[in-house]
Amino acid sequence: MKTTAPANTSVSKPMAAEIPFNKPSKLKRMEQFKDLLCVIPALIFLVIFTYYPIVDLFRISFTDWNLIKDTYTYVGAKNWIWLFQGSGWDTFLQSLKVTALYTLGELTITLVGGILLALLFNRISKPFSAMRAIVFMPKYIAVSTSAIVFLWILNGESGILNYVLNKLGFESVAWTTSEKTALLSVLMLTAWRVVGYAMMIYLSAIRGISQDYYEAASLDGANGFQQFWRITVPLLSPTTLFLFVTTFIASMKVFQSVDVMTEGGPYGSTQVMVHWIYELAFKDFRVDRAAVVSCVFFIILVTFTAATLKWSNKSVNYDS
Repeated sequence: MKTTAPANTSVSKPMAAEIPFNKPSKLKRMEQFKDLLCVIPALIFLVIFTYYPIVDLFRISFTDWNLIKDTYTYVGAKNWIWLFQGSGWDTFLQSLKVTALYTLGELTITLVGGILLALLFNRISKPFSAMRAIVFMPKYIAVSTSAIVFLWILNGESGILNYVLNKLGFESVAWTTSEKTALLSVLMLTAWRVVGYAMMIYLSAIRGISQDYYEAASLDGANGFQQFWRITVPLLSPTTLFLFVTTFIASMKVFQSVDVMTEGGPYGSTQVMVHWIYELAFKDFRVDRAAVVSCVFFIILVTFTAATLKWSNKSVNYDS
């Protein structure tokens, strides 16, 4: 009997179903709209009180606004020429130098003093808790009040610090009236106020480091300093970055302590940038020139902060 081979039948595989593009549902769009409504008040606040004043500051820098006059006119780049090519340039450089020295001093006090005190007070006991509170408390005392107290302490004739120095056999120092020591006097007040805050920030970060790192390092024969330098310091880099940026911005804008203790003197030795801007606007009544200096100072702050954050992306360790 002749048989015929069955016809080759191929079963076609089902085609992959096309996945339709899921558009946001109406409910999801409503939720996004509500989120936007919650953000809008904050954006309006920032525009009115932050971005608009900055833009208006640049506008004022192109005027001849003098507080003695009721009106002002636009004068082009006259004020910018005064700053970069006129009599304002030397004062600007001197003020920028003083501000940089003060900032360097406060950064050193904050970062070095803060981490050393954090290591010193890293103990769980009531006496150490009380001492931490004493060191941290000056952060909440008003700058003007602290400055007045330090004026009494640092008084060249009847100050308690000179009294102690005389008892130890040293001569009296004109702390706030000498060009050599006036800026140091302001930094003394700054150190008393900020080092406790830095200590608490570093202390909380140290408590967050796993002890496994130190145990492994001890098994490898690392001593205490090597553990600190190779483990603690790298793992504290995010905290150091935070303190560096916030301290840099705050120190560059220092005003109250300088105004109360030295008023920018003697002979401009403590004339920081913000105090010079204040004198231009409210003592010389030259708001236009104060606006120019403020604009340049703002650009310097933004540029330096942005460069620091960009550098930190490659250098800061976030593995703790």
